[in-house]
Amino acid sequence: MADSSTEPKDLSTAILIRVDQSGQGDFKKIQDAIDAVPSNNSDLYYIWVKPGTYREKIVVPVDKPYITLSGTKASNTIITRSEAGEIYDSPTLSILAADFVGRYLTIQNAYEGSGKAVALRVSGDKAAIYSCRILSRQDTVLDDAGRHYFKNCYIEGSVDFICGNAASLFEKCHLHSLAERTGWVTAQHRASPVENTGYTFLGCKITGIGTTLLGRPWGAYSRVIFALSYLSSAIQPEGWNDWAYFTKRLHCKSDRTAFYGEYKCYGPGADRSKRVAWSRGLSKEEATPFLSKGMIGGGGWLRISPIHFKKRPVVATTLQADM
Repeated sequence: MADSSTEPKDLSTAILIRVDQSGQGDFKKIQDAIDAVPSNNSDLYYIWVKPGTYREKIVVPVDKPYITLSGTKASNTIITRSEAGEIYDSPTLSILAADFVGRYLTIQNAYEGSGKAVALRVSGDKAAIYSCRILSRQDTVLDDAGRHYFKNCYIEGSVDFICGNAASLFEKCHLHSLAERTGWVTAQHRASPVENTGYTFLGCKITGIGTTLLGRPWGAYSRVIFALSYLSSAIQPEGWNDWAYFTKRLHCKSDRTAFYGEYKCYGPGADRSKRVAWSRGLSKEEATPFLSKGMIGGGGWLRISPIHFKKRPVVATTLQADM
């Protein structure tokens, strides 16, 4: 997490770095632009990615906060890779730094097999993702740790395709299941009742090509809320599932400790008459704490886009010469 002493003084101005495969920018590769940001920087950096397909595995390291990575349109600014493996190793884009903003990008793991293939890993605190398309099949978004905000995003997958232990608000997002039979939208990883983590889906749309469940518990105290969201007929009547294999390993009964709630959802998949008994239809009072950016402390860190830009400082080099 960034030291407060290094926080930018001027949030309206950013240092601009342009990425353009044609050679008309500062760099041709996104990772090279990220590498050019100084460690523990005290300025906002805005990396503007020109349209193109960037076949890269990208990491924003923990010592490089305050980066914005932005395309112009998600449909034509694509970061893609095909890799399966463990969830922490396979991501196409890994965000480890705090105070990251992602905008107007397609982030894809194009692996076609049945293994774990993460498109986006978010492990830094205070990350905001706007109008992005995030595509894979299994564990698409590893929403790992920290406070996060997703808005107007399209997220596609089939198995646990939003997973991890962050505290995240997904607002006006479209979640689409590729599962032909049974899939799971979420696998939230909250492991104890004292952890202030969980996922809220507010004003979202959930669709699918087959049938899917809203979630299953990766951790014993898994917490997920769907509120004011459209649930299509892809949602199975029972809605949620107790992950028996995992809870057996934990020696617990997650159906007694998980918090799975729904509030004023609508559509053919929102009928709660056949829901598992341990899920909850929330009252207004119960739902209210989860219905605003306050659940992620967003009022203190979500920031507007910069309106002024300046050139990247020239890095001085030492000339080796005989005097």
